[in-house]
Amino acid sequence: MKPVLTNRAAIRTVAVIDDDEAVRDSLALLLETHDCPVVTYASAEAFLDEGDASRFACLIVDVRMDGMSGLELFAELREGSYLPPVIFLTGHGDVPMAVNALKDGASDFMEKPCDQDLLLTRVQA
Repeated sequence: MKPVLTNRAAIRTVAVIDDDEAVRDSLALLLETHDCPVVTYASAEAFLDEGDASRFACLIVDVRMDGMSGLELFAELREGSYLPPVIFLTGHGDVPMAVNALKDGASDFMEKPCDQDLLLTRVQA
């Protein structure tokens, strides 16, 4: 059974931050297909230029990107007044990296390619 994002009135936008255009497009399509508004960013810097993390229900962030990494972005956001739940995606992660991210407050740490149903469930949570 596929997860369904519920309570549409309470759902806010999800940000997808990944330097791989195909991944951004794929995740955006997945979320939009499940009635979840999404905004995509090609880099951590592009996301920070927008300035307001509080408008997002959660962030889906690639760990390794050109420029600022997802982990560096996460560290910077943790210093702010609002940190939405962060789901890390990576094709190059390891156990210590995942453990540290989770200890620092990340909501989840998933490998690419990730299970779409599981990702939707995590976004809903």
